[in-house]
Amino acid sequence: MATEIERKFLVHPDWPRPAQGTRLVQGYLSRGGPVSIRIRASADRAWLTVKGPTSGISRAEFEYEIPREDAEHMLALSQTPPIDKTRYRIPHGRHVIEVDVFAGENSGLVVAEVELESEAVVLDKPNWLGTEVSDDPRYRNSALAEHPLSTWSAADRASVTGTQGPLPGER
Repeated sequence: MATEIERKFLVHPDWPRPAQGTRLVQGYLSRGGPVSIRIRASADRAWLTVKGPTSGISRAEFEYEIPREDAEHMLALSQTPPIDKTRYRIPHGRHVIEVDVFAGENSGLVVAEVELESEAVVLDKPNWLGTEVSDDPRYRNSALAEHPLSTWSAADRASVTGTQGPLPGER
């Protein structure tokens, strides 16, 4: 069985942003129960992902590449508006930190994810990683699709690193 073991962090504004990132659009065909089914697409590739329930920072995950055209049709079936983000990959020690810069209704949110070999791995955390949110379900992409950052209270938005005051478009 494939298992995802992942820690998630908010990101300080001074993180080392690489020149190139990959834009990703993803939607959920099923979420909120014990299993979620996600469609994710980049400019030229697409994936279908099935995730099981979370236990600690681990959960079953099965991911399959699918035709990009099929993904477009499946994204149209999404239960919620798609998530739009740009992902940057930053090598750090023996791990790769994936930093997602969200757009659209989640604009202002920057979250880093690190996949680990086991829950016992001690992560050499760079100083630009902020508060750990691995156990906060609001930061799951499936939750952000249903309850985007733009719908959070001002106090909750203010707790997000790099988000100070109104979000873009608010006044």
